[in-house]
Amino acid sequence: MDALTVLRQGPVVPVIIVNDAAVAVDLARALVAGGVKVLEVTLRTKAALAAMRRMRDEVPEAIVGAGTLRNRAQLEAAVDAGAQFGISPGFSGELASAARASSLTLIPGIATPSEAMWAQDEGFNTLKLFPAEAVGGVKLLKSLASPFPDLRFCPTGGIDIKKAPEYLALPNVLAVGGSWLTPDDAIAARDWDRITRLAREASQLSRG
Repeated sequence: MDALTVLRQGPVVPVIIVNDAAVAVDLARALVAGGVKVLEVTLRTKAALAAMRRMRDEVPEAIVGAGTLRNRAQLEAAVDAGAQFGISPGFSGELASAARASSLTLIPGIATPSEAMWAQDEGFNTLKLFPAEAVGGVKLLKSLASPFPDLRFCPTGGIDIKKAPEYLALPNVLAVGGSWLTPDDAIAARDWDRITRLAREASQLSRG
C-alpha cells in the first residue's frame, strides 16, 4: 500500500501515544468503530511496538503504522512489529535508504522547501508537514503548491478539529494528523465511547 492510498483512507490520521499495550486493541477498535482505520502509533513510549503488534493481530480492519521514526533501527523494529507504513518527523538519507531496503511505505516529514526538494530527489512525493502550525501551516502549504504541484501533504502539529477543515480544503493536502482523537484522559478512563465519538466526528470532515 503506497502513501497516497494510506492517506486517502480518511481525512484524519490519529497520532496515538500508548503507554500501556493492554489498551491497544480496545483503542484501535474504538477508532475503527468511528470510521478511522489508519492508525499512527508513535514510537514515544516503551509500549508502542507491542501495541502495534496487538493492533495488527487483533484488529484486521485497521491499517497500523509507526510514527516518530527517526532512524534505521526504529524503522526496522517497526517493520518487525507489523507496521504497514511509517511516518517520520523529519527527513534523512539514512531513513530513506532504510525504508527502501525494507519496502516499508514511508511518509517523511519536512518543514522547508529545501527539505521538500531533498525528499523529492529521494523519490518521496507524499510528505508530512511538521510541525505544521509552527512552521506556517495553511499559508506555507498554499505557498508550496505552485513550485511543488506534484507534492501532497499530511500536515501534523498543532491541528485540532477546528483547524482541520482549513487544511483539508487545500488541494495539496490529503489528510491531517492529530492527537485530539485519543486524549490521554479518555484512554486512562477506558472511555472508548468518547474516542469513537471523536473518531466519527473526524471521519466526517470534508476534503477539498
